[in-house]
Amino acid sequence: QVQLVESGGGSVQAGGSLRLSCAASGGSVSSYCMGWFRQAPGKQRTWVSFIRPDAATAYVDSVKGRFTISRDNAKNTLYLQMNSLTPEDTATFYCAAATCGRTWDSGYWGQGIQVTISS
Repeated sequence: QVQLVESGGGSVQAGGSLRLSCAASGGSVSSYCMGWFRQAPGKQRTWVSFIRPDAATAYVDSVKGRFTISRDNAKNTLYLQMNSLTPEDTATFYCAAATCGRTWDSGYWGQGIQVTISS
């Protein structure tokens, strides 16, 4: 019932920035644990960041200080601001919504959006 649609991806040079959006319908971004994940070519999907209903956030070490997760409750949209991008950030990015305390796989997922960083 919850649908998530990512946008804002594309191709940028190393050192550049992108802002990903995840528009939700059928549920409120403020009522779920919302997360961002990414999957590089030939590799497994890995967790990047999450934001809880109480607005607490967390990040994988490799993006700390460069990425910022946020949400706009009025627009029912989740964001990921990505700065100082490197080729290692190249991946398909996914947003997810899950009941806090349960596994991410038990929740809802977007279809993914491509991010490509060149040097």
